[in-house]
Amino acid sequence: MITRTDRRLCPETPAFIFSKAAKTFIFLMLVTFWASAQVTKAPSYPLITHNPYLSIWSHSDTLSAVPTKHWTGAAHSLIGLVQVDGINYRFLGKEPERFKTILPASDEVSYTVNYTETEPKGDWTDTDYNASGWKTGKSPIGDNAGTDKTIWKTRDIWIRRTFTVNDVQAIKDPLLKISHDDDAEFWLNGKKIYSKKGVTNDYGLIDFDKDKLKSGVNVLAIHVVNTGGGARADAGIAEREPANTAFDRVAKQTSVTISATQTRYTFRAGGIALDLTFTSPLLLENLPLLSRPVSYISYAVRATDGKQHDVRLLTSASTDITVNKALQPVQASKITAGTLSVLKAGSKEQKVLGKKGDDMRIDWGFLYIGAQKTGGLSQYITSEKTALSSFASNKYTSTASSGTKLALNTVFSLGKVGSQKVSRFLTIGYDEKYSIQYFGANLRPWWNKSGNKAFTSELITAARDYAKVKTACNNFDARMYADARNSGGSKYADLCALAYRQSIAAHQLVESPKGELLWFSKENFSGGFINTVDVTYPSAPLFLIYNPKLMEGMLNGIFYYSESGKYNKDYAAHDLGTYPFANGQTYGEDMPVEESGNMIILTAAIAKIEGNASYAKKHWNILTRWAKYLTREGFDPKNQLCTDDFAGHLARNANLSVKAIMGIAAYAQMADQLGYKQVATEYRGIASQMASKWKEMASDGDHYSLTFSDKRTWSQKYNLVWDKVLDLGIFSQDVFDLESAYYMKKQNKFGLPLDSRKTYTKSDWIVWTATFAPKPEQFQALIEPVHAYSQATPTRVPLSDWHETTDGKQVGFQARSVVGGYFMKMLYDRTRK
Repeated sequence: MITRTDRRLCPETPAFIFSKAAKTFIFLMLVTFWASAQVTKAPSYPLITHNPYLSIWSHSDTLSAVPTKHWTGAAHSLIGLVQVDGINYRFLGKEPERFKTILPASDEVSYTVNYTETEPKGDWTDTDYNASGWKTGKSPIGDNAGTDKTIWKTRDIWIRRTFTVNDVQAIKDPLLKISHDDDAEFWLNGKKIYSKKGVTNDYGLIDFDKDKLKSGVNVLAIHVVNTGGGARADAGIAEREPANTAFDRVAKQTSVTISATQTRYTFRAGGIALDLTFTSPLLLENLPLLSRPVSYISYAVRATDGKQHDVRLLTSASTDITVNKALQPVQASKITAGTLSVLKAGSKEQKVLGKKGDDMRIDWGFLYIGAQKTGGLSQYITSEKTALSSFASNKYTSTASSGTKLALNTVFSLGKVGSQKVSRFLTIGYDEKYSIQYFGANLRPWWNKSGNKAFTSELITAARDYAKVKTACNNFDARMYADARNSGGSKYADLCALAYRQSIAAHQLVESPKGELLWFSKENFSGGFINTVDVTYPSAPLFLIYNPKLMEGMLNGIFYYSESGKYNKDYAAHDLGTYPFANGQTYGEDMPVEESGNMIILTAAIAKIEGNASYAKKHWNILTRWAKYLTREGFDPKNQLCTDDFAGHLARNANLSVKAIMGIAAYAQMADQLGYKQVATEYRGIASQMASKWKEMASDGDHYSLTFSDKRTWSQKYNLVWDKVLDLGIFSQDVFDLESAYYMKKQNKFGLPLDSRKTYTKSDWIVWTATFAPKPEQFQALIEPVHAYSQATPTRVPLSDWHETTDGKQVGFQARSVVGGYFMKMLYDRTRK
């Protein structure tokens, strides 16, 4: 019998008794519906996503509204046109704005400046100021000895740059072009034109009043303050060129859906329908496929009006994808690989593993775009500026092979298209040659770990296996969404679908010289560190679920760092360096309790998922050292940083104390699995005693406080989730009940704040906090505002895990792997099976 609840699911179904077969059919139909439902809105849409360097996104709900970009915000332009009966419609991307240089910045030339690191007296910004006592230096200016020509390591720097403008009346639309770390102020001829608190990554372009310029000699004056971390000071002046409006006619986008591995769009234009799909086959159980950095762009065209239409498709990819800065010289060529025609491009310099840093793109290796050599295929190379016009005029001939800002163009001439679909696909991939430097050894990407493969063979394999890979991705996407929905509902499943590719694409897979798997994260827009332990920790649930061997790969490097004696401390390291150099910790301060607890807990999670503690046994000596440290120092932590380091130091942190207790209990659990019964009993006893004492010291009436010292405060105790996931049973149920009930009183529109100090939050921690909520309605109450944030944030970047709960704006961070933590509820359910 269809119940009242059943009828809400199937309101069109009459209330009468079905046969058993009919009931089964209805059930299967509902499951199919749930599995196929996917996300239709995101802060940014993943298109080509493989690793920190090959990661292209669209920051708009409409694919043709904005240029496509790298996760850092730099232009990595993909443009698509469909020509229907001679009329062109743009469906993918938009031509980036173009600019003419008035005063070059360091991405164009190394220029000379006067500078001082001592606060100047007088009106130092004025044109007539005497700066003869200042130093002279060349740009770039910053703290990176590998790339900067003037090294700046003090707090402040004052810079004067003199230049000449021949005819100011010829300049129509001037822009200040800036890149700085951190706070900066800018003056032109003694008049302030701009200031900003915080960093401007890559280059920002700021309009200013043309009247501030003059014909003749001008002075651009700059003051930059380094408040911590990296240091950089650069500025120039550009002029915006008139926009090209010739290709403003766009195809009408009728839908977009995001699933775990694919982003699908549909369009209508000139009597045809176009289905466009971006597939990055990041299937974690299949390491050869996961590690092969090749995505597919698929096209299917059909007529919608019963007529025949002449249809051609252009996909144009900018060589900006191959360089760190857009004006670096590139080289490009057309080659053949088996049955594929291939366009290939890369920087001229090819300084492999020549740079490290956070806001950085690759400028070594080569981009490949391949297509089957069928009738109607044309591939050719032009400048970016002429790519679209060459297509519109049917001139499919290469006009460039080197220079800057080239375009790799692929045209499918489909001929007459009727009601039956005509399909094509492209393969787009990137060969890094070498991906990571690991304690001095340059490591190739995992797909070519032996060094005996050509990237063209990977393209050929990818093209051959296209149908099989697409089927595997479709099946996985449906299964993952259904599993997530069963675990936490449709809004929770949406969050998991949004997180999947982003989390994976913040990693690179390599093999160590000893043959160990290394699955290295980049700490995107939070320092650029590699293999950061407190980034691994929140990311872990995704990889524990789908491939615990990758989870081992996230820990192997940190274990080696300590076990080799390179990091000889009683606690775990914070990181292994700055991406892509894993040569040793570069973060300026240790997080002893944080990282030691993380490493022990995650090793125990591997043992839980794999059903044995063999991985722990390999590392038992160092795990024991860390467990002893937690026993000595972890319960009432000193003034240490934790993973929420952006919130500052905090002594006697109650949530950090929970982590130490969980780490000790997890160590005891692994000891028990290994048959070390006496050790297990001892450390479980320590953890239990600490938990009892914790309840007393953190008690604050109807909740538990932020610190042991500060009452009438509160915080998310997200570390408690491991007591449930690992089934440790250390904290009594009333702790979970009390905290969860209290959180219900503290929610804002876009989520539960991290703690009582600020209204901002971390969305990954909210999901962890929700996972230990004792009531399903409490879980949903915590998840729904996070989902609302993902749908309504005004900050259009790959999902930020650090946002304001009041207005949904990004506070910091983006495109980070930590959103893999959204899978915590699924991990909890997996451990219950």
